[in-house]
Amino acid sequence: MGAETLHRDLDEFYKRGQSILYLGDKENSNYDSALVSTKRSLLLNHVNERLYEEYFLTEEERRAAKEGYIYIHDKSARRETFNCCLFDVASVLQGGFSMSNIWYNEPGSLDTAFDVIGDLVLSAASQQYGGFTIPSVDLLLEPYAEKSYRKGLARYLELGVAAAKAESEALHRVEREFEQGFQGWEYKFNTVAGSKGDYPFITVTAGTGQGRFARMATRLMLKVRRLGQGKAGHKKPVLYPKLVFLYDEALHGKGGPLEELFEEGVKTSSKCMYPDWLSLSGEGYIAEMYQKYGCIISPMGCRAFLSPWYERGGMEPADAADRPVYVGRFNIGVVSLNLPMILAKAREEELEFFSVLDQYLELIRGIHQRTYEYLGEMRASIDPLAFCEGGLYGGHLSRDDKIAPLLRSATASFGITALEELEQLFHGKSLVEDGSFALCVMEHINEKISAFRKEDGHLYAIYGTPAENLCGLQIRQFRKRYGVIPKVSDREYVSNSFHCHVTSHITPVEKQDRERRFWELFNGGKIQYVKYPVDYNLEAIRVLIRRAMKMGFYEGVNLSLSYCEDCGHEELSMETCPKCGSQNLTKIDRMNGYLSYSRVYGDTRLNAAKMAEIRERVSM
Repeated sequence: MGAETLHRDLDEFYKRGQSILYLGDKENSNYDSALVSTKRSLLLNHVNERLYEEYFLTEEERRAAKEGYIYIHDKSARRETFNCCLFDVASVLQGGFSMSNIWYNEPGSLDTAFDVIGDLVLSAASQQYGGFTIPSVDLLLEPYAEKSYRKGLARYLELGVAAAKAESEALHRVEREFEQGFQGWEYKFNTVAGSKGDYPFITVTAGTGQGRFARMATRLMLKVRRLGQGKAGHKKPVLYPKLVFLYDEALHGKGGPLEELFEEGVKTSSKCMYPDWLSLSGEGYIAEMYQKYGCIISPMGCRAFLSPWYERGGMEPADAADRPVYVGRFNIGVVSLNLPMILAKAREEELEFFSVLDQYLELIRGIHQRTYEYLGEMRASIDPLAFCEGGLYGGHLSRDDKIAPLLRSATASFGITALEELEQLFHGKSLVEDGSFALCVMEHINEKISAFRKEDGHLYAIYGTPAENLCGLQIRQFRKRYGVIPKVSDREYVSNSFHCHVTSHITPVEKQDRERRFWELFNGGKIQYVKYPVDYNLEAIRVLIRRAMKMGFYEGVNLSLSYCEDCGHEELSMETCPKCGSQNLTKIDRMNGYLSYSRVYGDTRLNAAKMAEIRERVSM
């Protein structure tokens, strides 16, 4: 590197650093870049990104990323750790565990379990990037609720309380511990930043437990979220943990034994958007694995899903008795395609589109292969809770062991954005009007990735990218090389994954039907959501959720929530409080598969492109 080039690079780095220090950063809405700790983390991230680009990528990969044909997510972290996971909290707790050289006994009561799990989760989530999911939290907490109940019952009986009264008081005590525990998690997970300077993206799933304490856990988790946090008269829902309701028609359908939990979930979605809803009994891959094996494939973070990995056979079952395992597994990163740019390049150079597409798929394949190799050399000591204490599948290594064996069951994702813009560029039609070319492209990509998996022995997955900052970056990259093209690059943002354009004037039912075509082509990461332009219409929400569950969807309820910080008034989509005239509002909108503040303290944590998309939403 010449002196002139080095000086230019240092100058650019300095300018970026000054921008972070004095202006902040809105690439990720989980960051509060006003904080000193977050600014420090963002500066370090910028250094790590440059090191990754300079020393990990080939020249061809570097050029493809710089020009915008591919996008390598999380360059600041992917050299040293892994992405989204389904963390096996139950395995870590069982029998006790060591954290930061301190021994934790297994909790002996529900309130202690909440405290220990909260500390464990924050520590473990800080050692990775992406989503951190606690699967089936109702079943996780159930045995600790039983311990609290038995302790309380014994204490009341010793005091001479009548048996019936003792049981009632013991149950009431467990209920109170659930309420306080979930409240404690909400405070902790929304106020304590991780090592990267962000608030860890924690997800909990629940809803299938039929025992009395599992049912109690789900019901009170939903109640706490619905009531919100804050001072009296100014309560509003928090963002984390993301809640996902696990829906089984036999349990939650009309007349089912857990129908009342479904109704609690509908009420909570109508007030908070969360929970999102995952079908375990509809159509498709996720429901099929549940119905065949009883395995729940919880989403990792906002939308990532794991491919099957069998206990004895690995990628394929060894025999009819072999079972898949999901809890404790993880992803090692995503690289996304910019499909409209690839089509534009093929046309400009008079090349066959699919041959150009295949070149970029091969580039991503190479990046993933080296990521598996690089991460495999890491020692278990980088994340003891995951790799030594059983948080991840096979994670009982010694601190000096390499983690390569655990990577065999890890997925690596090929991300997809902008199918809407691809369809428009190909023949001037939207996904609502047509979608045939986008379907053809996705079928081709699925065939290629399937071949890569067999040849490489890696669990590659296809992921509907939740483009946050990327939604604007891909537009800028496209315009730089191919200009402004109506309905392709004339807005400030591209569409996420396979979703119909947010400006489409279609009903929620029509949106579900249009997007269903792509559902099984994105098994590595997907979510379907619709916007409810009605104020808390429970019947509309109830009907559309049940419809989505029959279709096998992972479904999100979209409302634009607004809260006046001055008088406490709340309603949908207000810009000025109609009660007191204040514009001091907190607004919560769906970013992609997750929620974020579109206004807080008079400002937004979202980038300009995403805010432009939110303003134009009709059918999202």
